[in-house]
Amino acid sequence: MAHRRVKEIDYDEDEYDDYYSGEEESGYANAEAADDQDELSPEDKEQMRLGTISVRDALGDDFASVTDAAIQEALWHYYYDVAKSVTYLKNQKTPQQAQPKKQKQVSKFDQAATSAAQKPVVTKGPSPDDVVMQAQAKASGAKKQPSQQKDSKSVTNGVSNLTLEEPQTSQKVKSKNLDVLAEHAKAARKNAASFVVIGHVDHGKSTLMGRLLYDLKVVDQRSLDKFRKEATSIGKSSFALAWVMDSTSEERERGVTVDIATNNFETEKTKFTILDAPGHRDFIPNMIAGASQADFAVLVIDAGTNSFEAGLKGQTREHAQLVRSMGVQRIIVAINKMDSINWAQDRFEEIQQQISAFLTTTGFQQKNIAFIPCSGLTGENVVNPAPEAASWYSKSPDHQTLVQALEAHEPTKAALSSPLRLPISDIFRGSVTNPLSISGRIEAGTLQVGDSLVAMPSGEKASIKGIEVDNEPADWAVAGQIVTLHLTEIDPVHLRIADLLCNAKKPVANIKAFTAKILAFEHVLPMTVDVHRGRMHVPGRISQMVCVLDKSSGSITKKKPRVVQPGSVARVRVELDTAVPLEVPGRIVLRSGGNTVAAGLLEEVHA
Repeated sequence: MAHRRVKEIDYDEDEYDDYYSGEEESGYANAEAADDQDELSPEDKEQMRLGTISVRDALGDDFASVTDAAIQEALWHYYYDVAKSVTYLKNQKTPQQAQPKKQKQVSKFDQAATSAAQKPVVTKGPSPDDVVMQAQAKASGAKKQPSQQKDSKSVTNGVSNLTLEEPQTSQKVKSKNLDVLAEHAKAARKNAASFVVIGHVDHGKSTLMGRLLYDLKVVDQRSLDKFRKEATSIGKSSFALAWVMDSTSEERERGVTVDIATNNFETEKTKFTILDAPGHRDFIPNMIAGASQADFAVLVIDAGTNSFEAGLKGQTREHAQLVRSMGVQRIIVAINKMDSINWAQDRFEEIQQQISAFLTTTGFQQKNIAFIPCSGLTGENVVNPAPEAASWYSKSPDHQTLVQALEAHEPTKAALSSPLRLPISDIFRGSVTNPLSISGRIEAGTLQVGDSLVAMPSGEKASIKGIEVDNEPADWAVAGQIVTLHLTEIDPVHLRIADLLCNAKKPVANIKAFTAKILAFEHVLPMTVDVHRGRMHVPGRISQMVCVLDKSSGSITKKKPRVVQPGSVARVRVELDTAVPLEVPGRIVLRSGGNTVAAGLLEEVHA
């Protein structure tokens, strides 16, 4: 589901007032609908068009009376979520049980008027003016009439009971005070795991994941046919499977993943979340954001001639170094496009040997590395078995399909008893009842509906109004889960993507400097850098080269070096331009000039 982000805009109150002043205000109400359409980005327009088609198909002939405008309004409120939009529209159109019409109470004045209208007009009797004056006289003496006094009191009470309903965002949600750890222990839930898909650009990451979802029946044939038809219309018929993951117009036009794409699927043992990372070097920060939410990684390699070698010099190497530096310990190497080389065993073994040597030097243990030959385009050895041409692999004792390799992942031990830490991955406008929602992966701790949180670095407090896990409402959530929180009691201007939601009693302090132990990927010296942690990135500079450390023992081998060589471990001090919430032993990545120069662990923080 694509969320329209609202936190990248700074609002100036004076400009806001000026915008709605004078003549512009008078014409705004009439032009509002047209303006909404004009404000849609090309990406939103494309999603709106596709969403309208999907909702119309899902509604069927029984709901043919639903207009396109109603469909688009529902899609806008539910952020192009087709399932929620369909449910909403069906509920709106479902015939309600006929209720007896409440008889409208007719006032005495109306009764008199009706009675007078039914009587024949006569020349004798009081004139119309006299009737009005008599009615006014009766009204002025109402206080003296007990029955009229009762009616007047009823009306007065009715008016006094009319109140303007406060938005639900301001209502405090009462906590159930659950023992979340006990609830988690007794909950009969499947294992949950998230994995990031990494690798060089054009090695087939999105196509491989699209094939996986299609063969597992997460994506139906009708949807795939629609993707294939749309892809063919712009000359990219082979990209149909990739479009399962790449949903934005920019990604489809360029043929590359730009931002982290997510999707979910289940096997008999585990609920998985896919984090499809961009492979292009221009989008490394987005790849870092995806890796920060992953339990393990799938490294996709193109087995084609020269493709593997080009990737090893490019993002194949950088991605593998980054995920290991960010704490990922297990990696599955999916050697893709084996059909293009007729499942050649010697080519597979050549790639396996080189990648295995590289990954072990990067820090992966051999027991945590698995190699799977496969073809995302044809689906061979993804969910279904390998073909006859790969009998050399299918007859080996260690053979397995990609989905079997995924299921072999052992559950990661989460920091359930630590204070809550939830980096915000996305902020989006919810429905009328949930106007402010965020999503992200819980790094540590637990939470439940009604909990009080503090958002850092702003320090503003918020309350949890609702929780969604795997798109289902929940009363609680724990570390390791990717959740959506519906927040209340906080102004949206105090929240930004990459902010950290913390336990209100134990927040992370904002800091402006830190000392870290880093592994150098490039030459490191006093220099300006961008510090990355998940989606957070802040400018800074390496202000002090403290020492070089021995890789094995950690002992100091050289103090105050002028430069740190690639592959060396060093301790450095970094000064930040802006105070941000960081704590020991957080993992950070240092980039400069579009290149990743180092990654490491925080050892000490300074306010």
